[in-house]
Amino acid sequence: MANYCIGCDLGGTNLRAAIVDTKNGTVVSLRSVPTMAREGQDSVVERMCCLIRDLVAECHLSFENVEGIGIGIPGTVDLEQGIVHFLPNFPGNWPNVPLADSIAAKTGLPVFLLNDVRSITFGEWKCGAGKGAGTMACFAIGTGIGGGLVINNQLHLGRGGTAGELGHQTVDINGPLCGCGNRGCVEVFASGPAIAAMGMRAVKQGLTTRIGNMCNYDLNQITPEMVCKAAWDGDKIARGIFKTAGSYLGIAVANILVAISPDRVVIGGGVAQAGDLLFAPIRQIIRERVFMIPKDEVEIVRAKLGDRAGVIGSAMWAKEQLGRAK
Repeated sequence: MANYCIGCDLGGTNLRAAIVDTKNGTVVSLRSVPTMAREGQDSVVERMCCLIRDLVAECHLSFENVEGIGIGIPGTVDLEQGIVHFLPNFPGNWPNVPLADSIAAKTGLPVFLLNDVRSITFGEWKCGAGKGAGTMACFAIGTGIGGGLVINNQLHLGRGGTAGELGHQTVDINGPLCGCGNRGCVEVFASGPAIAAMGMRAVKQGLTTRIGNMCNYDLNQITPEMVCKAAWDGDKIARGIFKTAGSYLGIAVANILVAISPDRVVIGGGVAQAGDLLFAPIRQIIRERVFMIPKDEVEIVRAKLGDRAGVIGSAMWAKEQLGRAK
């Protein structure tokens, strides 16, 4: 019997697909092509199908060797019907697109959709840093902050798969406006763009920091990676920026700890590459603010699967849904 499923990421910049051995979560092969989202949804669907066909052929397999396809979606979806409701960063927003049926019709395989960060969460829980945890929270920190929850050995989806938007917790009721419409979400304080913006402000204000030299005083060149490098090189301003971001993240993590008392909190995404610059203030806030659960028993760890977590998670999700259908 086949043990392969295909996991896909529908990204605003790139489409990625991987053949995954669902026995152990190993990626057998992975390919990526530009999304070209401005060409419209029909074109993107066809490009995804071509990517899947090329991937299968590259591995000298046929579709008979593949059980199903999982697709991580950066927006809201109807999980049961396989319909995309809203893609905020795609032209036209893709309202009510029957993506699962469209891909299934062109490949002959069952297709299952899941939010992209819930896919990351599921991948880390099944095969990565969350493996073995009965209850887990996942934060993915990049351009935004996404999240997901596993509660009592089950991915917690809530209404329409919307549970787990951990980046949109309010951590300052008077904070800046977030893209979601709320004010003071942790995303506006601790995402990659938020860290870069703090670096820009520091340079613009004339503070003593090497960030200015690193970007040749072109504020548009400042990135979170640049701020991170300055911090690791000992720059006090840059280290303070990460302490601020980590402290706000610590508040968000503390909220989750008292809400679901997880065994483990997994933190991934590009910003997590900062390591202890970010994790030290998170842990400090937890020590200072969490008293109603055994906080010392909660593990705060970095994600393990890197940029493959999404494709692994969506493939494993497809496998699980197929198992439930039997």
